Amino acid sequence: MNIAQLIESFLEPFAPVKLAEDWDNVGLLLGRRSKTIKRVMTCLTVTPESAQEAVDKHVDLIVSHHPILFHAVKRLTDETPEGAMLLNLIEHNVAVYAPHTAFDSAANGINQRIAKGVGLKKIQALQILDEQTGIGIGRIGKLSKQTQLKDFAAVVRDFFGGCDVNLVGKPDAVIRTVAVTCGAAGSLFDLVKKARADALILGETMFHTFLDAQANGVNLILPGHYATERFACQALAEEMAQTFPELDVFASTAEQPPVWRL
Repeated sequence: MNIAQLIESFLEPFAPVKLAEDWDNVGLLLGRRSKTIKRVMTCLTVTPESAQEAVDKHVDLIVSHHPILFHAVKRLTDETPEGAMLLNLIEHNVAVYAPHTAFDSAANGINQRIAKGVGLKKIQALQILDEQTGIGIGRIGKLSKQTQLKDFAAVVRDFFGGCDVNLVGKPDAVIRTVAVTCGAAGSLFDLVKKARADALILGETMFHTFLDAQANGVNLILPGHYATERFACQALAEEMAQTFPELDVFASTAEQPPVWRL
């Protein structure tokens, strides 16, 4: 199998590039589409650590949720950490594919997985991108019964493997309608207000979004950027391994959350 065949048979149908936001940089970002692949590694972000892991484990293709080369660069040298990392990948013929916001919004993408995982029903997109399928940005749904913020936050924490969860709102606030926007999705807060959600699950956001949420009576549940997206990269590796038994597919083990608590 080559990269083009994997893209056409799985990656593109799974997370169509057309679902990506206009500002995003998605698809095959490094490497040749004709490259034959045997080992594939998934990760949340290509960092010097995960890049070196790919080199050490003789990976042919990295499927990274976050894009590399997100901002334009004028030179590629080993004088910067990013340049050294990319040169390392190039020298060892490791390709990189990134679905990013297409994966967020896909029918079985990250936001859909979170919404189902925390028990939401009647799930739909916060903002529809495709009228025929109803697929779009974010998700919103309802709990089977009203619950208090502190109790639902415990459900969210458990879904993400017991990670730390920050909250905005009163612990006994009653919620029923819940929105989901993975990662750093504070820019979507206007959609959440318009949808009249009682609570929003997101990875992280700015301080002023906290204040906006308080002023509008929207409770926030923040498990962290890493937690809200990394789990899906692990699941993606497992699904690709089952779909393509001829490939050796695994999730990065070198990748760790950059934020920790004392």
